[in-house]
Amino acid sequence: MAEQKIGKNKAVHVTYVILNERGDVFEQYDIPVGYVHGADSGLFEKIEKTLEGRVAGDKVEVKLTPQEGFGMPQPELTFTDDIDNVPPEFRRIGAEVEFENDKGENMKFLVTKIENGKLTIDANHPLAGQTVTFVVNVVSVRDATPSEIANGRPQDESMGSVH
Repeated sequence: MAEQKIGKNKAVHVTYVILNERGDVFEQYDIPVGYVHGADSGLFEKIEKTLEGRVAGDKVEVKLTPQEGFGMPQPELTFTDDIDNVPPEFRRIGAEVEFENDKGENMKFLVTKIENGKLTIDANHPLAGQTVTFVVNVVSVRDATPSEIANGRPQDESMGSVH
């Protein structure tokens, strides 16, 4: 039987590494994650287009500009306050703080800077404003079921799905 190629309505499992602008590993998934090709799975469009026609065992490297990937930083998602107004458990770089807006939506912020008695939190994605590189390894390709196509994710219990 011929190898299946990635195309519309194929259940695809990949492993991947995201490299930031400096070439450092930002995120790495060694356990295969899945998506349904062409089924609005949430995968970045440029990556999905690059994977088109590939087969299990293929490896692709895709550079994404901020516009193609994580967007540009939005200054309105950054706030600075006196450190004395911040609970002690959040007075460290990398601490996560969750806030709810007046619409009931939750948003996560990271403490990104502490200096001169001020603490800054930021809800922008850490890769916002950067050109990043995805190194994607195709693990498997198969026909997706109708329910998988409907929700854009494979239903394999042994493998995860792209978030």
